[in-house]
Parts: sequence; structure tokens; C-alpha cells
Amino acid sequence: MDLDEELSLPKATITKLVNEMMPEDITCPKETRDLLSECCVEFIHLIASEANEICEKDTKKTIAGEHVVSALQSLGFEDYVSEIKEVLNEYQKQQKDREKRSSRLEHSALSQEELLQYQEELFRNSRMRMAQGAEEAALVAAQNQNPNMNNTINNGIQEPPPSSSTMETETTVMAEGNTGHI
Repeated sequence: MDLDEELSLPKATITKLVNEMMPEDITCPKETRDLLSECCVEFIHLIASEANEICEKDTKKTIAGEHVVSALQSLGFEDYVSEIKEVLNEYQKQQKDREKRSSRLEHSALSQEELLQYQEELFRNSRMRMAQGAEEAALVAAQNQNPNMNNTINNGIQEPPPSSSTMETETTVMAEGNTGHI
């Protein structure tokens, strides 16, 4: 299998682009979307090849955004250059922000050991919260399994279930139309 046959764009991406660009009353068959995908791949090859040549002329080993912009210009796609530059500037801004966030820990006043201790403390607190949540869930599950049992815990003492005579009295009072408890 040829390398070019393996390259394609995600079908969901192509479908989304087509749906965004086409009027709602026009459909685009699968064959047309496949052809569009092949055209996009070929366009990317063209730009990448030209950018690679420009990169080599500059004696660089990595194709940079500026090389892609130059490739677009040299191939006659000047109409795309202003939008590409905007996207490139936004990307570079995001990269700088990401670097600032990642270097925040590197430049903090805390040593590596203090950062590890802080991380362990956060893990301990999280485990305690999870354990408390599990205990509460177990208590609720126990109460739901035995509704006749009053599992209210007061000062660590579990109240016994009501005696059968207490339950009979409550039933009698309710049967007579009284909703209060004795």
C-alpha cells in the first residue's frame, strides 16, 4: 500500500465542514466528501512540500509557522495569509500562556520536597473525604435495606428498633384517624 493511500482526514471533520458550509437544503453524498478529503490532503501536501523547501533554504530543520505563511504566498494563496497569520499569532499566544503556567511551579518559592509534601497532604485530604463519603453511603444503604430499623446514631450509640407493642400502638392510633405518635 502506498503512503499516500494511507493519508486522509477524519471523516467526521469533513462532514462537519461540509455541513457548516453548505445550505441546509443541499446534501453532499459520500463520494463527494471522499473527493473533498483527497483534495484537502493533496493541498496539505503541496503546502508542506513548499514550506519544507523554504525551511531548507533557511537552513532550518523544523518547519515553522512562518515557513507555512511563506509557502502560501509563494504558491499564490495570498488570500489565506492574513487569516493564517491571525491563527498563528493566537497559537503562539496560547503557547506562551501554557509555558507561563507550567513554569509557575518551577519558579515557586517551594522546594521540590515541600511540593511533594503538599501533594501528599492533598492526597490525604482527598482520601479522607472519599472515606467519609463511603461511610455515609454505607449508612444510607443500611437504612434503606431495613426501613423498620432506626439507624440514627446519637453519640456513638445505636438506638434499638421499636418493640412490637410500640409499633402496634402506633398502628392503632393511625387506624383511628390520629396521625400523631404516642
